[in-house]
Amino acid sequence: ALSRAEGSGDDVSSAAVKHHIKELIDKETVGHILSDDELADMLKERNVTVARRTVAKYREAMHIPSSPKRKRLKLQKI
Repeated sequence: ALSRAEGSGDDVSSAAVKHHIKELIDKETVGHILSDDELADMLKERNVTVARRTVAKYREAMHIPSSPKRKRLKLQKI
């Protein structure tokens, strides 16, 4: 399981982490597309500590493109 804040003993399910990632990506604007590093930092602010690589793995599992691809897709919709 994934750990919450260091030492808290709480665990967060992968489904919960994926939900957080999707929620953050859904709120993106064309002017600010979040990188996997930024997503990991924002999750940490929500007391969900995961590595950038874990964010990338879950993002890919949900068929969400990388930040450069998301930016291109959003720009095409304008």
